[in-house]
Amino acid sequence: MTSESVQPMSGPSRRAVVAAAGAAGLTVALTACGSDDKASGSSTEQGSGGSASSPEAGAGGAALAKTADIPEGSGKIFKDEKVVVSQPAAGQYKAFSTICTHRDCPMVDLKDDIISCTCHGSEFSVLDGSVKKGPAVEPLAAKQVTVNGDSITLA
Repeated sequence: MTSESVQPMSGPSRRAVVAAAGAAGLTVALTACGSDDKASGSSTEQGSGGSASSPEAGAGGAALAKTADIPEGSGKIFKDEKVVVSQPAAGQYKAFSTICTHRDCPMVDLKDDIISCTCHGSEFSVLDGSVKKGPAVEPLAAKQVTVNGDSITLA
């Protein structure tokens, strides 16, 4: 036998490799859930029955749709704006965020008056923003819309 000692190869420890992999996985998971802010509670983010503001007013500025484009008792999703506009009753228009309050997933599935989250199965009413099926427990964030003539604008 020789008296040589075996020297380990230098490199990252197993602990460092596992920690790095965990951090990378967490980053991917958080990015996939989105970074949009949940309901901000701002008093300007409320559903509206229609106001006399001009289409140029507010942060949205450009008209989203014509009133005839929004079916009574249902709604229409505007994917780029992350909003759904609904008409609960004739001439009454409301808008809600399409970001699920459970894990901030964007929602694009609308059938009748229910918008569904494909991430975890939550369902919401587009007529009032309420939760119809969990796991979400918070309603959708209300957004303000204005109606001027036959144009609907996101404020």
